[in-house]
Amino acid sequence: MKIVGFRELLPATDPNALLDLEAPAPVATGHDILVRVKAVSVNPVDTKVRSRAQPAEGEIRILGYDAAGVVEAVGEAVTLFAPGDEVFYAGAIHRPGSNAELQLVDEHIVGKKPKTLDFAQAAAMPLTFITAWELLFDRLGVARDGGEGQSLVIIGGAGGVGSALIQLARKLTKLNVVASASRDETRQWVEGLGAHQLFDHTKPLADELARLGLAAPAYIAVLTHSAEHFPQVVDAIALQGKIGVIEADGDLNIRPLQQKAASIHWEYMFARPLGAPDMIEQHRLLNEVADLVDQGTLRTTLTQVVGKIRAADLLEAHRMVESARTIGKVALEGF
Repeated sequence: MKIVGFRELLPATDPNALLDLEAPAPVATGHDILVRVKAVSVNPVDTKVRSRAQPAEGEIRILGYDAAGVVEAVGEAVTLFAPGDEVFYAGAIHRPGSNAELQLVDEHIVGKKPKTLDFAQAAAMPLTFITAWELLFDRLGVARDGGEGQSLVIIGGAGGVGSALIQLARKLTKLNVVASASRDETRQWVEGLGAHQLFDHTKPLADELARLGLAAPAYIAVLTHSAEHFPQVVDAIALQGKIGVIEADGDLNIRPLQQKAASIHWEYMFARPLGAPDMIEQHRLLNEVADLVDQGTLRTTLTQVVGKIRAADLLEAHRMVESARTIGKVALEGF
């Protein structure tokens, strides 16, 4: 089968940073399903692993944490899927990724593909919607249809996770959704996703919240440049408020949160695939996301199909993601 992988840590500008290679097709056993990959999308985690996680001598690492495809075969313990089913998923960080014609995935972290989306549109959704869903409902503890009279401030509204979080919070809760955007095109995108209010994250947070007439928000999601924004977030959060973080680009000083009895909540969507007892929750939430898409409640965040699933096109997608100026998600389709 065709795969795209890497042997050494190289910048995305180097044509050898990703390589077109061949590998034996894997075999499904146990709870694994074998998926024929039709489309993938690229996330910041792809670029970080490519530039930081050196494979062992002589080994090749296959990236890819978002995919949509068709079930080719199933292991003997599989009960959730059958050959021919169309699926989408975000995979597991400790297993070979989706930049391959065939991929093994545990059935418990796979969902049915939305019927109303094509494979590229579906592949743009799993990782970011899982992250946003778990952050909003599991980590911050917001109740479905809850949050009336409270605000959720989202720093990084136009990115992949932000684009998902805005939709989930607007459609499934009563929160006032306040999202950041600093360019005309990102402001239009964020507003189109349903944010009630917009602010500029390049300006002091306190000034922006005051301009919007907001008191201390009950919830703040820091989705980008956490260390840079964190001191202002600590100042802004309400007494007993909750802060959600998905990445750490520096040390975060949490001591000042003590005086507010405020809390910080880490979201890492790969935790459940590592073997958490409730791993199947990702299967359930992806199925619900698919239903909500097919009902017209949620929409894909795909903004561009870069090309095919091959080294040159994947490197272009990596460069786009590393620029930190992409809106929504970029995907690749076919081999």
